[in-house]
Formats: sequence, C-alpha cells, structure tokens
Amino acid sequence: MDITLHKSSIQRKSYVAITGSKSESNRLLLLQALFPEIELKNVSNSDDSELMAKALSSNEIIVDIHHAGTAMRFLTAYFAVQEGRETILTGSKRMKERPIKILVDALRELGADISYVENEGYPPIKLNGKKLDKNKVSLKANVSSQYISALLLIAPKLENGIELTLEGDITSVPYINMTLSLLDEIGVETSFKDNVIKVSPFNETPKVDTLTVESDWSSASYYFSILAISEVGTEIYLSSYKESSLQGDSCLVDIYKHFGVRSSFNENTLTLRKEAKALEPLSLNLKNAPDIAQTIAVTCFVLGISCDLAGLHTLKIKETDRLEALRTEIEKLGGEIEVTDKSLHMSASKSINPMVSIGTYHDHRMAMAFAPAALKQSLKVEDAGVVSKSYPAFWEDLKSLGFEITE
Repeated sequence: MDITLHKSSIQRKSYVAITGSKSESNRLLLLQALFPEIELKNVSNSDDSELMAKALSSNEIIVDIHHAGTAMRFLTAYFAVQEGRETILTGSKRMKERPIKILVDALRELGADISYVENEGYPPIKLNGKKLDKNKVSLKANVSSQYISALLLIAPKLENGIELTLEGDITSVPYINMTLSLLDEIGVETSFKDNVIKVSPFNETPKVDTLTVESDWSSASYYFSILAISEVGTEIYLSSYKESSLQGDSCLVDIYKHFGVRSSFNENTLTLRKEAKALEPLSLNLKNAPDIAQTIAVTCFVLGISCDLAGLHTLKIKETDRLEALRTEIEKLGGEIEVTDKSLHMSASKSINPMVSIGTYHDHRMAMAFAPAALKQSLKVEDAGVVSKSYPAFWEDLKSLGFEITE
C-alpha cells in the first residue's frame, strides 16, 4: 500500500495513546517463557512482538520470524537452552543477510549446539537445545546490544548463570541496563561493573507476578519531530510514559529541547509543547540511541538545520542499511547529505522538493521518520503498511492529529 501525505497542519492540542515498548515487550515475553508465573500488561501490538510471542508458543521445528531482528537474536539464545528440542530458526530474505555469528559463537563458547543451514554466519540456523554449564564468555563491546541482552535474558536459567566480559567501548548501554533492570525486577541478582556483567542463576518464583510494559519511546520520537516542525504553542499529550524510563530513547526529552520542544510528565501522561524555534546546527553522538537517528535527521532537514550524527555503526545491519537509505531519500527531497559507515553529515537545506516518493526499504522507521515532513510539503510513502512492524496504528493516529492522508 502506497499513500500520499498531503501538506497538512495539525490541531493545537492532540492526545495519542501509544502501545507498549517493543524493546521491553520482547524482553519480557522471553522472561515469561522462562518463568510462566509472570503476567504481562500493555504488551506491544507490533508485528515483531506478535511474532516473538507466536515463536515462543510454537511447537514446530521450523520457526520463521520474517523481518523481526530482535526476535532472531533473542530466540537464538532461547532455543539454544531448550533441552531436547531441535529448532530451525529462519526469516525473510533480508534476515538471511543480517549477521548472527557473534551471538552463535558466544553461545557455542557456553556449550550450545548450533549450526548454519545455508551460509556460514547468517540465518537460518539449526539449534539442538541442551543444558549449558559453562558460564564465562567475552564479546566485543561495540556489537549490537541485542546480542548481549540475548545472553543475559537466558542467564538465570543457566546452571551457573553468566559472567560476560565486554571488550572495548560499549554500545547502547541503556538497552543493556533495561535488560538488567527487568531481571532485577523479578528477583534475579545482577551486577554491571566496569566491562563485566554478571547474572546469577535463578530457580525461585519471581518476586512480582504482574509486569506492565511502558509505552514505546521510539514511537514517541515521531511526535517530538512533529512538534519541532509545528507552530509555537502546539501541544501533544502521549500515554503511557514514565519520567524514570528504562528505555534509552527517552533521551528524546533532552535532545528535542534543541528544537524548542519542552516535555513534562503528569502521572502516566507525557506532554510535549512547542515553545521556541530551532536555528542552531546540531551535533550528537547517538551510540546509546541509534534507533532515533532517522527521526532526528529528517527533523533537521525539514527545519533547514545542519547536523552531524555519530555513533551509528549498528544502523548498517538493521532492516536495511539505514544510513544509505537516509542518504538516498533525503537527496530525493533536495538535501545535501554524506554518510560513512558510522556517521551522517547533512548541510542546512533551503527548500523541499514536492511530491517525492519515499522508499521505505521494508523498514518501518523509514516510513515513520519521513512522515512529519508533510507539515511542510506533500509527499508519497511507498509500502506504508510496513509500520505494522512496530506501530500498526501510526497512520490512523496521524490522521487524528490533522494529517491529510490518502491511498
């Protein structure tokens, strides 16, 4: 489904309820599979989380997780410790191009029985679940935090827990801390000192029986962008959010102050208000929150602000090569942008080309990141249904704000 976003203006005040965080949901779904006593509330209705839940409840040998990258990493660890079970974990064509070797090597080091079905280092993989009694393993610290979290999530069920040493400069620390905080919440003993993470074995009943998932901050990022591009005085109310969030993308609160967007919390409601214009160039290192890079880049482009974004090396192996995809689509709109394998550099724009057709590359964040540009210029979005991967109601929620959207 391709759609057209006509040049729009939004209401002065709007309210949007956003579903649970995909990141938290996928972690908690795996913990629930390991500890069935746990009940979950406000679980994400994203494709990724639904695929994760379906895979965890499946008794089939072949488990297909399509485009769900987080699910591929987490389920690799999960099925590796399901004693006596044989599983072939596969996915989409793009998933078969996304590396899994780092995680497989780490699990093998712990004693796992995993082999590659097609190409060495890439899905699909065959797992013969078994008891893992080794507990010490090392990883390069700049790898995707999902590899690290996958190991930490299964650690409570390992006979000796895990002692994970991270070598070098750590990427995406907030996502690692999220995983450890969720383990702590159910009663698992953890520690993270210097570059060593320890998780103790846990064979008790979880100390909480119900966990509520906070709404997704990555999904909130598009509303920060919309406010940044809107008139001073515009407000959007979002639920349900915590001021002391576990999610790394909650750094949006500080980042978007640069664009004149102020945030405040009242119980579970996050209020965003546009209070001033943004004029200054922006320079950020997003190594702890790379998923919001596309949103920030588009915000800067639409506002005519130059930006330098670093710490983006993990974007090369997402649903698409997000850096190259951003470069291609922003250039279509008339922007001047350069990318490396870990950074993005964009000059201040003076105009936006009308009715450009934005390619989404099977990437939900490409579709949603460019949508706020319709506040300044009409554009088309190809394969708009891709948003279901993380935020199925996105287009309907934009319409409720005042966006004019047609198929």
